[in-house]
Order: sequence, then structure tokens, then C-alpha cells
Amino acid sequence: MEQASGRTIMLQGTASDVGKSLLAAALCRIFVQDGWKVAPFKSQNMSLNSYVTPDGKEIGRAQGMQADACRIAATTDMNPILLKPKQDMVSQVVVHGKPYKDLDARTYRESYLSEAGGIVREALARLREAYDLVVIEGAGSPAEVNLKDRDIVNMRLAGWADAPVLLVADIDRGGVFASIVGTLEILTPEERDRVKGFIINKFRGDVSLLKPGLDWLEQKTGKPVLGVIPYIPKLELEDEDSLSLENKQKRQQSKAERALDIAVIRLPRISNFTDLDPLYEEDDVHLRFVSSTEELGRPDALIIPGSKNTVEDLEHLRQCGLDEAVLRYIGEGGWLVGICGGYQMLGQRLVDPDFNESNREESAGLGIFPMETVFVADKKTERVVGYTRDRDESKAEPIEGYEIHMGLTRFTAPVEHPFMVKNERDGEAPDNYHPEGAVTSDGRVWGTYVHGILHNDEFRRRWLNRIRLNKGWPPLEAAFHFRERREAAFDRLADHVREHLAIGEIYEMIGITKDRTDLINHSPGGDQE
Repeated sequence: MEQASGRTIMLQGTASDVGKSLLAAALCRIFVQDGWKVAPFKSQNMSLNSYVTPDGKEIGRAQGMQADACRIAATTDMNPILLKPKQDMVSQVVVHGKPYKDLDARTYRESYLSEAGGIVREALARLREAYDLVVIEGAGSPAEVNLKDRDIVNMRLAGWADAPVLLVADIDRGGVFASIVGTLEILTPEERDRVKGFIINKFRGDVSLLKPGLDWLEQKTGKPVLGVIPYIPKLELEDEDSLSLENKQKRQQSKAERALDIAVIRLPRISNFTDLDPLYEEDDVHLRFVSSTEELGRPDALIIPGSKNTVEDLEHLRQCGLDEAVLRYIGEGGWLVGICGGYQMLGQRLVDPDFNESNREESAGLGIFPMETVFVADKKTERVVGYTRDRDESKAEPIEGYEIHMGLTRFTAPVEHPFMVKNERDGEAPDNYHPEGAVTSDGRVWGTYVHGILHNDEFRRRWLNRIRLNKGWPPLEAAFHFRERREAAFDRLADHVREHLAIGEIYEMIGITKDRTDLINHSPGGDQE
């Protein structure tokens, strides 16, 4: 007998940022709690917030997070195609975790999508052979009429996967009933049949007041409302879309006045902004994003985050005067951190002879560290582990994180390095470790290629305490463990969604029951063309 293929369930949205990623993560954790082997899937993702798999490949951050919710290691099959915007209408196309080429939107659509469709279907097939259930996330809206004929992310994918579709709408935006009915109206009859019900997300208020609208929607469409999910504050799980930064900023306003003022330069092409997530949760930190010299002020610390295009973002700093403001800030004794692209900016030169990242062959850096970065075609993607370097070796702390960059950095003069790291997969031999990053002699300015460096609890608290002591404030003990809190957040999310969602009906739509016997004889059907 042939091996059974896993069942599928798909979340599509009436628009982008309606909460599909977190709802998919919630379903992943719910199904895992119920004893199933579960994997996430998103065929094509557009995001600058990426995740490095254990084998050193790059996928969308949301699918890495969803794999964590499933308690499994992420693979590129979970997000075989990642689009990373580099400039207007041009994206780097990452296929199975490795850069393929830079393509403009028209070329990608007209010349590559047919090939991409085959890559997507093969990846999904492998996941279905390995898992009981695959939770699929769509992209944007299935009602984009100009994109439907070559769709590989929404309804055509649902047909390939034989997946029942749950349509998600965000009531916080307003117009929720119009968005649902309008989406269904644009779909073909076959596509409408595949939509099995609706989830109304981010609700605030008394659900009884919404009931007349829910009754109308069910009567109008003949499809059930499977749940109204109340907005859940301070979830402490990472977001994929930079639009979510606005909501995080609003939550920071409630921080106590006696908090460290940490400013982050909001680069136009900011990437991997989840590096900052632990700082949002520190009670003694007020984190804010700045885009101008007027907004900068005199923070207690300043962070230049990662960038998808270091050269262009550095030029942006020069155009708005933030480059000089950063140098003045350092000259006055400020505390500065550069991460990945932000770290590259701290050097003397940025060289791009083959125009791999920009249209400038050479640019001057901020000149803080004696180093230059050359952009090459091959991207370094790996998970790293290591420890901090300290004159007092008893204070060395373990660290871990990941690297994603196309620049090779060399030093033109001796410099202190804050870390020793190695590839996570290498052995513990001393020769496998190498110095990483750069730091000034007083420790106030440092940079690193290691994304997630601030997710290391002891290191993060030690850095914050040094800033506190500089202000004459007492040091604090580490208040929380970020990774443990994150795991608990998955369970809190799952419990919250389970309480407000008709999980039993969803199981019926998928066609699986607790006894698992239906999986043995299951074979996939549906439109496989």
C-alpha cells in the first residue's frame, strides 16, 4: 500500500496583515497539542524578516516561527520561495534558502512563476509525505484579479493541496463584512466552494453586539463563522511585517518614566527587526524608532539595525543628516550598537565591484571601525554559537544567533572583537571558533553580524546594566528568559484561539479524527493540474 499523504488546511486573508501568520501558528500548536505531526507551509513569502534553518538556509521568519510552534526544525520546504525587496519593484529571489537572482516584478511574473509553481508543489508534496497535517498560509488576498491567472500562493495552491480554506478578516480595520463578501464575489464558483468558513480576527468589545452581523453574513454566504478571535495584547511572538512595528511602538508608551531611552534608526530597508523583540519586553527599556535628527534627541543608547541594502540605507542617513548626528552622539559618549547592515555602516568603506547589492561601486562608511566590507554574490547564512570575549574571562557568557549577509568584512588595523563564534554544526575544537564583530576600547560602541544577539538573556541584561550604571542607576537582575517566554506564548496563543474557534468543525473539514485511522487510507484528491 502506498504511503498516505498528510491532510491540509489553508488560511487565506481578505488582505495582508489580517493575522494569518499568527493564526497559522496557533493552529500548528493546537494540532501538536492534540497529538498530530504538523508542519507549516507558505509557498511564496515576501519579507525582509528572515529565519535561518538548522542547515544554514534562509526562509521567511513566519514559517520559522510556525515550525517552532510545531516543535520541529524548520526546512526550506516550508517556504521554498522567499522574495526580499531590494529597491522599488526589484526583489532578490531566494529559492530553497539560497539566492537565485534579482528580478523585477514583471520578469518574475512573466518568466519565473511557471517554474516556481513546480518548485512549490514538490516542496508541499514532501511535507505531506512526512507529516499528518500541513497548515498552509496564503499571501495577501485571493481576490487580486490581476494576479489570479498565475497564482501560486492562494486558490490555485489550495487546489493543488486539496485544502479546505478558512478566510480570515481583520475587524480592527473596519469594513469586515464588506471585505468578506467582496472577496467571495470575486472568486470563481469552484473557489467559493473551497472556502469552508470565516474567522474574524482582532475583535475588541462585546461579541453579542456583533451577532446580528454574523447572522447576516452566514445567511448571505451560506458559510459559517468559525470564530471571532479577540485581540490578544502583548503576545510576545515575533511579527513578519514591518507594519507591526507601529503597534509595538504604541505599547511602549505605557512604559515607566524611569526607563532607558533606546532609539532605533528606522532604515527604509530595515530587515530582521525581530532582533529587537526582547527589548520591548524589558520593563526598564523604552524602545522607539527614529527617522530624523529631530526625533533622535539624546537617547541612552542607539541601535542601527539590519538592512537589505546597506549602501542605499547609508545614503539615506546622509541625506537626512543622521550620519553626522550619529557621529556627534558617539563623540559625546553615547552607546551605539550596529547589527549586520548597521555593523557594516560603522566601517570605513563599502565596496560593491559587481553591483551585488547596490548601484554604487564604492561608498564611504561612518569610519568608526578600521574595516571595509566587500559585497559578493554568495550569501552567508548559518546559525552560530559562541561566547563573549572579556578581559575578565570569568564574565564570558554563552551566546547564539544566526548570520545572513552578502558582505565580507576585513579589518585594516587591529581591533577588539566582542565575540568568539562558530558554525552551530561544527565541533567544539578551539580552531572552529573565530573572532566576530568589533568593539571600542571603552565598550560603548560595538557591532556584530550575529542576528538575535539581544535574544541572549544574560548578555542583554549585562549590556543594559552597563548603560544603567553609566546613568547612576543600580543594575537589575535578568527579569525574564526570552526563549522560555516565547514557548509559553505559543501555548497562550493556542489556548486563546482554541477557546474562540470551532476546532471540532475544523477537524471535520480536514477529515481527520482522534483515532487516526482515517489517515491510513487517505489519498489526496482535488485539482492537481
